[in-house]
Amino acid sequence: MKRAQLVNFLAVKTDDSLAIRANLTMRENIYSAARKLERFSPRFPIQAYKLLNAYEFKIKIIARDEDHQILFSRDFESDSYGGFNIKMGSSEVAKVEKLEVFETGKSPGLEILLGNFIPIKIMGDKKLIICDFDKTLVDTKYSTPEEIYKSLTTPLHSFPTVEESVTMAKDYIKKGFHPFILSASPHFYEDAMRDWLYANDIYSAGIFLKDYRKVFSIFEGDLTPKDLKVQGIYKLNHLLDIIHMTGVPDEIVLMGDNFESDPLIYLTFNELLQGHSEPRMLWNRLKDYEAFKLSTKQNSLFLNKIFQLNDLIKQSQKRADVKIYIRKKGKEDKLKIPEQFSYGIEKVNLYETTLTHK
Repeated sequence: MKRAQLVNFLAVKTDDSLAIRANLTMRENIYSAARKLERFSPRFPIQAYKLLNAYEFKIKIIARDEDHQILFSRDFESDSYGGFNIKMGSSEVAKVEKLEVFETGKSPGLEILLGNFIPIKIMGDKKLIICDFDKTLVDTKYSTPEEIYKSLTTPLHSFPTVEESVTMAKDYIKKGFHPFILSASPHFYEDAMRDWLYANDIYSAGIFLKDYRKVFSIFEGDLTPKDLKVQGIYKLNHLLDIIHMTGVPDEIVLMGDNFESDPLIYLTFNELLQGHSEPRMLWNRLKDYEAFKLSTKQNSLFLNKIFQLNDLIKQSQKRADVKIYIRKKGKEDKLKIPEQFSYGIEKVNLYETTLTHK
């Protein structure tokens, strides 16, 4: 019997807000008594292929304080793909210690408990580390049909680990930086990716993936078929989403690689965080550049987001301390960056890596 289940749930509590990002789907009840016990093993992406289906949901979120008293109860509706992006700000948010989440839309009159969650607290001095996954933490390959098939049908630990990147990320986490993983991999890679992160002692990381269902939707518009190969606007959008959830950070570390467009994306993001350029001027520069091709609807969505970030920076009166680490593709000594994207290039650190098969 199928029932609503969470694919992922991320709640971030800051000094003045509670942000929630969640995705639901319909799955067979994994707690069915008829289901045999299975030996635990790392999952591989194709096992989650059913996440290509789309459903709409309604959820109720009950917030409780440290004494388990109810602070508030609120209802929300998903987008057409079962996704929720929620942000709440009130005097009660500061007291929230636990969240109870129920699905209320699939069986009218019946509330199905999806889980209990403790929000991640990013308060006081905000320190974030945002890390690309493919080619930065794991040396995955997607160039040929054979490589794509292998990536779908094998656990991620079958690919070489980029040890220097993993060590660097974990060192920053020990210093109090909260991790977020940003990847252009399809959304159904999340379980496999989470297994790999846990196996490498990286916990509580928020994972942001590309929802391939939206690429072919004629209604959504925030992703289009061109975004299967062009990563700039997708990754920059999710960087803005992270800041929308956490607020403007005091310190932020950005890790990526020099195989695609990570340097351009991170330098543009740094320029936004520093308030160096007026949002519309920056948008005019980006929209015609190859790595940031924008459709008509993406134009308005993206422009709205960068104006929101600009307002957040003005309200916080912060200028984030940004560090950028880029894994070398070969033996290059410096980045080849178009002049119009070179602001802040002195913050980029190139580093060499070795690969380890585990």
